[in-house]
Amino acid sequence: MKYYLIAGEASGDLHASHLMKALQERDPEAEFRYYGGDRMKSVGGTLVRHYETLAYMGFVQVVLHLGTILNGMRSCREDIAAWRPDCLILVDYPGFNLKMAQWVKTHTSIPVFYYISPKIWAWKEGRIHLIKQYVDRLFCILPFEVSFFKKHSYEVDYVGNPSLDEVEHYLSTHSAPAAPPTILIMPGSRKAEIASNLPRMLVAVSKVSGYDVVVSRAPHLPEELFAEAARYGAQVSTEPSFSLLHRAGAALVTSGTATLETALFRVPQVVCYYVRGGWALRLLRRLFLKVPFISLVNLVAEREVVTELVGPDMTSEAAREQLLAILPGGLRREKMLRGYDEMRQRLGTPGAPAHTADLIINRLAALSRHHRDASRNKNRTNRG
Repeated sequence: MKYYLIAGEASGDLHASHLMKALQERDPEAEFRYYGGDRMKSVGGTLVRHYETLAYMGFVQVVLHLGTILNGMRSCREDIAAWRPDCLILVDYPGFNLKMAQWVKTHTSIPVFYYISPKIWAWKEGRIHLIKQYVDRLFCILPFEVSFFKKHSYEVDYVGNPSLDEVEHYLSTHSAPAAPPTILIMPGSRKAEIASNLPRMLVAVSKVSGYDVVVSRAPHLPEELFAEAARYGAQVSTEPSFSLLHRAGAALVTSGTATLETALFRVPQVVCYYVRGGWALRLLRRLFLKVPFISLVNLVAEREVVTELVGPDMTSEAAREQLLAILPGGLRREKMLRGYDEMRQRLGTPGAPAHTADLIINRLAALSRHHRDASRNKNRTNRG
């Protein structure tokens, strides 16, 4: 089978690479072409375009690079049409991928699968109409997404969460670190959120004694964004986040997948997300955010397991107070760890890439049988 995949950021590149490996195990003749990254390239196939050439976030950046993005879409359409894959597999990245799904379903008969649902349950719920019209099957990685899509009369498959596989594999291949626990700061992967959150996080930990402080920096981010850390005696590290989490005693984390990974490593955390806006932010959050929490931990558990300090609530004093409560001996630490166990149970069993690969291959086999049967019936009718 010929599989065309589109992943538009680092996390999508990682998850898509694991799915490709699972497809290879089940389909020895699998061929891949893709918009993706280095992890997908390491599996094999043809990297048509690296996601870094199209990874623009936010309204201003998108407008400034609109020509590049439109050119990337046009090139992708032409490449899919020329290669004629057996299916298109989209991985998150909804702004680009939903447009590609629309074009493929409008101009070809190629089935479209979506692995890792766009987070329309949080915002842009109107995109459900695009998904229902242009996506043949959606594979979700968060259990509460099933009921959300059911509400919209759209059947999806919950395949498990790939972070389970990734964390369990890491823990099974790495022994417990000998170094004493640290306080880990994970200020995000975007320049704007780092500039807003890191200074407050550093002040929050500055008066907490007895711990080394480590700040996680993604390798692609400029060092000057983290220059302030030295003033507070914090070490800035470009080590993989799993390595840092493995030796952390507690963490201050911005929102996103990092909150879920922190919980799977059983590291108590405070979720910190400062943006300017004060009362206006609270109003906008009520108007546009469709969910009660911003962290995946709380969303999966469907209750508050970790404290979320958002907008004007994210002060250095509040973050320090919450941090002290989850350090060893803190009042909230054990309760949070029990909440992590509850969340972990809701995620189900590992194996998201394998489950997804099985469903894709079974669906393609069923479509192939349907086409063969239709062709036979047509031939009988013509002979008759």
